Amino acid sequence: MKKIATGVSVLLLATLTACGSGGTSAKDGDSGELTMGFAQVGAESGWRTANTKSIQQSAKTAGIELKFSDAQQKQENQIKAIRSYIQQKVDVIAFSPVVETGWDAVLLEAKRARIPVILTDRAVDSDDDTLYETFLGSDFVEEGEKAGEWLVQNTEGPVNVVELQGTTGAAPAIDRKKGFEEKIAARPDIKIKASQSGDFTRSGGKQVMEAFLRSHPDVDVVYAHNDDMGLGAIEAIKAAGKKPGEDIKIITVDAVKDGMQALADGEINYIVECNPLLGDQLMELAKKVVDGEKVPKRVVTEETTFTPEQAKKALPDRQY
Repeated sequence: MKKIATGVSVLLLATLTACGSGGTSAKDGDSGELTMGFAQVGAESGWRTANTKSIQQSAKTAGIELKFSDAQQKQENQIKAIRSYIQQKVDVIAFSPVVETGWDAVLLEAKRARIPVILTDRAVDSDDDTLYETFLGSDFVEEGEKAGEWLVQNTEGPVNVVELQGTTGAAPAIDRKKGFEEKIAARPDIKIKASQSGDFTRSGGKQVMEAFLRSHPDVDVVYAHNDDMGLGAIEAIKAAGKKPGEDIKIITVDAVKDGMQALADGEINYIVECNPLLGDQLMELAKKVVDGEKVPKRVVTEETTFTPEQAKKALPDRQY
């Protein structure tokens, strides 16, 4: 199978003005209020909470009626929500898939009902790229590459790494691991000694890190697929009598406030940003696809990285 979020034209958010005629619209000329059904993954992290708030606030500002569901990190709940939105005949469906596979059947149902679908934050893995209109989100492979590149450039000698993966089967977990491994391949002395899912949660990160410290007391670096797992790892490292950021270096992805504060305090060494504020861009895309306008198949958010010094400067104005 191929990942349908790749191999297509990539445009930055600033180019969202691309438009044209054609396509189908669930509204078929109805000038009433646009209704969106949004199936969220859950509330597993600070990033997800900020993402949800952005979507809810942007929908209100845009005058879009939002029907929102929380899947509690279960695919079956997202599928039920999408089917419910189809039955309710919403104008557009958007969702952040909890895992990559297993979506073809329900997305085909939406297509047959002539309801456009927008993927946000995460991709799906399918051979049929007509099942969705566009995918708005980060380049997770690039995020992993940035993390790996920092490690290669900022360490010397043998380096033992433990990896806190995101939810098993989720696009960011798969891609952040892939990008990281590709970059550290340039340094054969960097070894990933253990890799396990912490499910993108702080408690999961703490629990897995506790086990890592018992089985791999010689760990030098933690690579966490998100800030929350990294923050959980910090708790476990402190409980073990070691200093996070010094005895064990920590690299994370997201750059939410709690993570940035830990970075500024020297307990995290490097953070790769993943911007959760996708609401405005999502609402703009939703209006366009419902009106039958052409939109880019892939819209990549523009993001940066942070060192402790940069985190200190950014924190006062941080929105999430």
